[in-house]
Parts: sequence; C-alpha cells; structure tokens
Amino acid sequence: MTTEITSGQEPAARPADAVTDEQLIAMLVDRARGDGLKLTGEGGLLQQLTKRVLESALDGEITDHVGYDKHDPAGRGSGNTRNGSRTKTVLTDVGPVEVRVPRDAAGTFEPQIVRKRQRRLTGVDDMVLSLSAKGLTHGEIAAHLAEVYGAEVSKQTISTITDKVMDGMAEWQNRPLDRVYPVVFIDAINVKIRDGQVANRPIYLAMAVTVDGHRDILGIWAGDGGEGAKHWLHVLTELKNRGVADVLMLVCDGLKGLPEAVETVWPRTIVQTCVVHLLRNSFRYAARQDWDKIAKALRPVYTAPTEDAAAERFLEFAEAWGRKYPAIVKLWENAWAEFVPFLAFDAEIRKVICSTNAIESVNARIRKAVRARGHFPNEQAALKCVYMALMSLDPTGAGRRRWTMRWKAPLNAFQIAFEGRLTPADN
Repeated sequence: MTTEITSGQEPAARPADAVTDEQLIAMLVDRARGDGLKLTGEGGLLQQLTKRVLESALDGEITDHVGYDKHDPAGRGSGNTRNGSRTKTVLTDVGPVEVRVPRDAAGTFEPQIVRKRQRRLTGVDDMVLSLSAKGLTHGEIAAHLAEVYGAEVSKQTISTITDKVMDGMAEWQNRPLDRVYPVVFIDAINVKIRDGQVANRPIYLAMAVTVDGHRDILGIWAGDGGEGAKHWLHVLTELKNRGVADVLMLVCDGLKGLPEAVETVWPRTIVQTCVVHLLRNSFRYAARQDWDKIAKALRPVYTAPTEDAAAERFLEFAEAWGRKYPAIVKLWENAWAEFVPFLAFDAEIRKVICSTNAIESVNARIRKAVRARGHFPNEQAALKCVYMALMSLDPTGAGRRRWTMRWKAPLNAFQIAFEGRLTPADN
C-alpha cells in the first residue's frame, strides 16, 4: 500500500539505517567527551576508529579465506584454521595505528587491506607526494608528519615513496601526442645539479595549445648546456615520433640552433622569438636610468603594423641609441628573422605568440619546487621534482577552464590564417 503525504501530515520517517548511523556517531562523540578523549592525535577517537575498521576488515578477510566464522565449530577439521594474530603498526592519515593482523595455520592468508610488509596506507603516500610537489624537502615532510600526525617517517622512506612516480613519469614522457598543435611554447628552468661539482643545468619544458584550446605539457628534458641544433633536433624528433605531424608556430626565447632543428622536423612551422625576453635582454646592456627610455624607443618596433614599418622604426632606434648601446642594436639584428613573423598576423594571434607568458605560470610553480631543494644529486632527481610539480598544477580545474575560454578568439584567428592545417581531416 502506498502512503501519500497530505497537507498537515508529518513527513515520512527517514530510513532506519540513516538514523542508526547518526545515533552511532552521536554516541561515539558523547562517549569520547565523557572519557576526555581527543578527536585527533595519539589515542584519539579517529585513531581508535581507524584501528577498529581495519581490524574488522581483516577479520572479514580471514573468514572468507578459511571459510568459517570465528569460534564456529565448522572450522574443525577443515584443513586450515585460524592461528591467532600478530600486531603491526601502519601509518595512516590519522597517524600511526597498531592493528592485529590474523594468521592461518597453513600460512596462505594474504591480507589485502593491509598487505604483508605494508607499513603505510595509500593515503599517506598520496600526502607525501602532494607535499613534495608543493616544494617541501624530504626533511620538511618528515617534520610535518611528526608534528601533525605524531608519525616518525625517515627521509629515506619519503624518498622511496617519491621514487614511485618515476614509472608514471616514463609513461607520461612517452605517451602519444596530437597530430597538430596551433602553438608550442618552449622554455627552460635552470636547476643546480651535483655532477662532481654543483653546476647550473637547464631543464627544458615544451607546452602546447591544443586545437580545443587546452594546455598540454608535452615533455621535459634535461640539457647539458649545449643548446645547439643537435640537441633540439633530438627533442623535436622525439615529439614527431610521438605523433606530432605539424606545429603552426613555435615560440621560444631565442634558443640557439632551434630554428634549424624546427625546419628539419616541421618545414612549415614558423619560429617566433619571445619579444618580452628580447626586451629583458636589451636592458642588460643599458644603464638602469635609461631603461624607461629604451623601452619607450623600442615599443614602436614591436607594435608596428607591418614588417617594413618595424624596420623603419628600428633604424630610428639604432640612430638614436646605437652609439651608446651598440650591443642592443646587435642583439635585435641577430634576432630579427625570428622576431618579425608575428607582425604578419592580426591582434588576436600577436597577443598570444609575442611572448612565452603562457608558460610562465607553469614555470613559477616549478621554480618554487626547485628552490626548496637547493640542488639535486643527479639529473633524474631534478626531473622527478619538475614532473611532480607539473602533475600538481591546477587540482580544481579552474585554471584549465579560464585558459580554454581565453584561447577561443586566437584559435579562430589561427584557423583563418593557417587555413586547412588545424582540421584533422586535412592532416
């Protein structure tokens, strides 16, 4: 029979199991208060509940394994019987918990919720990886776990946990890529690596914008300081072998040998040097009091409507400042071939390819993690740190949504300027 709720009637009672859960929680909290029990910390309510839940699950596992309940006479003569238990301490999200792990006479019981030789539940490993990705050193993570959870975890154990990401990093670094990308940004982060002696080494990062406007980190590579054509040919060939058949534009910071390597791998790709980096490099050759004047004099060059107009404005700059700062003039002359391509496009495309700013937020997160380490014992350790920082980017997805919306107008402009090359069917 169906009971209808009419006006004036009391609403139907909630399910009995929901009421029971609420009552149980209330009883546990009241009992904890009455006993002066803390919610968290050693011996706290959460720690005791975790112990009960784990031991209950283990009892369920041993029951399934031997085929009879505890103290059930059916177990006599069954061929395998319970054989007491042993205690072990496991590190959990609420601190170290001592649990009783049941055993069987045949020694064939393999618990799953707390496996043999397992000393940490997965939540702890995830916590360590998250803290490491945010830039905490192994010593700082150990101190944090000791202070907050009362758990003693050695730096070696933390290193072992973080080493687990290496398999994931290898898979990520070799994953298949899209067939075509509108833009690929390449930049480098200098890290200190101890190889005999501590020295700066570049870690190169390639970030692409997909045809849907999403950000995609294509890979990371450790350089040896020789950023010539041979080095870049190896990196770009790797990307091509992973499926990248075409890149419309590649934006970089005037990396030596890159244009030649790009032409070998993707002949139609336009290489654009970062204008912001070009300006910053210009200021290195100028006295501080002239920076504002230099910036004002160079602005008509990179905002010119055409390449011819930019050349005229640059001649005017050279006449005004060439005698005092000939190195700035030479800098722009050497970079001219990779500086001018963006002048051929409309404002929407210019806005996104005139600099490597699109990759700067990524670099900022990497720098934070790298600075905390000081220096790395080897190249693999540096790459691991950078990879973990990349994997912790934008956990809520809010940044991804903002990024995608910001790229809608430029992608429309790319579709018109590079007609046919962004359409998968035409590639």
